[in-house]
Amino acid sequence: MSRRWLRVLRTPLGLTTAALVVAVVVLAIVAPVLWSDRAEVYDTDNILAGPSGDHWAGTDGLGRDIFFRALVASRLSLELALAATVIGVLAGLLLGTAPLLLGRRLGRLVTTGVNIAVAFPGLLLALFFAVIFGVGATGAVLAIGFALAPSFARLVQTLVAGVAALDYVSAARVAGVGRVRILLRHVLPNIAEPLVVNATIAGGGALLAFAGLSFLGLGVQQPSYDWGRLLFEGIGMIYVNPAAALAPGIAVLVAGLAFNLFGESVAKGLGVSAVGGVPVPATSSRLTGHAGRRDGTDGSTHMAMAPSDLVLDVVDLRVSFPGPAGPIRPVRGISFSVRHGEALGVVGESGSGKSLTALAVAQLIEEPGRVEADRLEFRGADLRDGPRAHRHLLGTSMAMVFQDPMTSFNPTRRMGSQLAEVAVHHQGMTRRQAMARAVDRLRAVRVPEPERRATQYPHEFSGGMRQRAMIGMGVMGNPSLIIADEPTTALDVTVQQQVLDLLQAIRDEDDVALVLISHDVTVVGEVCDRVLVMYAGRIVEDLPAHQLQGGALHPYTRALVAAVPDMRTDLDQPLAVVPGRPVDPSDVPTGCAFAARCPLADDHCRTVDPPLAPTPTGSQVACWHAGEPLELDEGTGELVEAKS
Repeated sequence: MSRRWLRVLRTPLGLTTAALVVAVVVLAIVAPVLWSDRAEVYDTDNILAGPSGDHWAGTDGLGRDIFFRALVASRLSLELALAATVIGVLAGLLLGTAPLLLGRRLGRLVTTGVNIAVAFPGLLLALFFAVIFGVGATGAVLAIGFALAPSFARLVQTLVAGVAALDYVSAARVAGVGRVRILLRHVLPNIAEPLVVNATIAGGGALLAFAGLSFLGLGVQQPSYDWGRLLFEGIGMIYVNPAAALAPGIAVLVAGLAFNLFGESVAKGLGVSAVGGVPVPATSSRLTGHAGRRDGTDGSTHMAMAPSDLVLDVVDLRVSFPGPAGPIRPVRGISFSVRHGEALGVVGESGSGKSLTALAVAQLIEEPGRVEADRLEFRGADLRDGPRAHRHLLGTSMAMVFQDPMTSFNPTRRMGSQLAEVAVHHQGMTRRQAMARAVDRLRAVRVPEPERRATQYPHEFSGGMRQRAMIGMGVMGNPSLIIADEPTTALDVTVQQQVLDLLQAIRDEDDVALVLISHDVTVVGEVCDRVLVMYAGRIVEDLPAHQLQGGALHPYTRALVAAVPDMRTDLDQPLAVVPGRPVDPSDVPTGCAFAARCPLADDHCRTVDPPLAPTPTGSQVACWHAGEPLELDEGTGELVEAKS
């Protein structure tokens, strides 16, 4: 970070403007101390005198030295501009972060108000607020501050929206971190640079705007004076002594340019955009290292286990979003359950609803998204009550491992502190205890040199180590369920196997349930006990993992399995493919959604959607032609109906 700022000062423009800003600030500090007496001396023998060796910019109507008055006025001018800038920045931050803090509905009202205000010129807003707050320095500070707020709020909204969509913010929500803490610890630090840059530029704009209001008689009033007031008085004697207006005018110009150009040079150097302006038991050496009993009798963050051994019970889960032609339903009524120690795999092409199902269970779908279910229970708790009702539960008993570990961690915070946050927030640990547990968790997930690694930033970890650290964050509490959303994406096969082995070890060690989402049926078949195959937001087949190879009944499942090459694949023949394209969730056809791509489909399939029904083999399948023979067309690589 410091190197980037030093790079700004190495540029000619950055060095020059930084020197100007420092000079203006130093002048504002020392000028009233050194020259206040000379600026207030009345010289009745030199009233309205022109420039001379004694009075470099002449005198005013009372014989006071205009040059020294311009120097002394620098403090009040900068103080008022700084006060207005602080008001504008704080108001902009509050307005810009409202969608994150207040939720989508109230946030949308605030955003609408900001958009309306941005449509008006800043000077017009300043004049409007000046009339409301009244004439004088206080009214002008408030007027300029509130006039700066809309444009700054728009910038903050854009930056916050970009960061709030990243995985490490979602991970913090899963950990039960509140909105305010997410904002202060995860969002604002990652948008600090552009905010500082634009606040610097806004300071220059406030300086110019304040001079303008004082010049119009709406700002500083006698006997106080700033550069704008001196400029107003100088214009009155411009025909007698033009230098009377020139001195404060030059001061306004130099100071305004210094702040604006310094902000621009910092923006260019940093590559950002500048827009207008409780005691805790000792940690265990076991892999999950419980801090209390599994039944939650430690009286802290864990609730009593449900009588059933079900960890997760989902019945008729539906997820919908508003669309131009009505609700879009990417998840259309799915039901499944997961028991202690069970590993459930969820497979399907992109857009089949796998990740949305996981996000719905983890309570990470926000408005306008809508989650509905006949039953959605985790360890006996009804998750339909909303994330706030079960924040402590989701933060310690449910862990989520996202598919991109680079975006799952806050890049501005050290890895150890990010893992420790869960223990501090939910388990009542001190920061030292939490950091010790974080190091223990990194060691448990086989990160080498965990003490040193805990002090490093995410970019200093390799992809595989970041994914291990993400799993380590999940086991900071006592998870009953780990949801892993494509945890091996973008990892090479060796690291992929290490991550899968780690998840298997965690599951075996403490009977943790695992939901593994993947598009790779081989990975799921290796790790899981049972597999759900999803297509177009529905479960089309639910079968034991050992039946994937040779025992799948649905044509879609068989096509997915066939599309994975193995050592017996004939390299001289086309690789197997699933023909056609996945269904658009906004335009799901009548009948079986897979009918358009299915070699067994008939008119009945295209008009009647098959239910998910049990089979003699112990699986469930939604297909009118389940198990009918298929063969691979060597010319196209597609599965076709077997010839009789």
